[in-house]
Amino acid sequence: MAALLFSTFEVTTQAFYRASRSYAIVNLKPIVPGHVLVIPNRPVPRLSDLDENELACLMQSVKRVGNVVEKVYGADGLTIACQDGKAAGQSVPHVHFHVLPRKLLGDPFADKNDEIYPELETNEGSLQIELKKQLSSGVVHHSHLRVDADEDRKPRSLEEMEKEAAFLRGFFAAK
Repeated sequence: MAALLFSTFEVTTQAFYRASRSYAIVNLKPIVPGHVLVIPNRPVPRLSDLDENELACLMQSVKRVGNVVEKVYGADGLTIACQDGKAAGQSVPHVHFHVLPRKLLGDPFADKNDEIYPELETNEGSLQIELKKQLSSGVVHHSHLRVDADEDRKPRSLEEMEKEAAFLRGFFAAK
């Protein structure tokens, strides 16, 4: 099985879904339970950099992964977001979609729905800070990623992410 890179981060063990031209991983600092990322295999910074087949596969993967995480996490809907370019808040220069299962009751953003978007931007920005630190030190390992911003959401350990990925992988197993 080929290694998966999210920009320069090796994320193979956090992956739970693979398609021909895209994959999905669990999130280091999920905003809500079940917050995952769907990513094209080819590391390009913008949606417009994808060819038609890559874009079609990516969107089919967003739909399939979204359907599964919505059911698995007992959600009533999904927030699906893509920050396309640095000006839009994208910090990791590799196209990716955030898929967040949302609930009518018990969702931390239920009464302030639009506040999830600044939270996504904070999540992206903290990854950029860490990426710059790691690049300047010459050491870039996803399993050692530490994010200092937003102390309310601690980064999960590699073991925690691998456990969730294994759980989710079971919902995509061939029947």
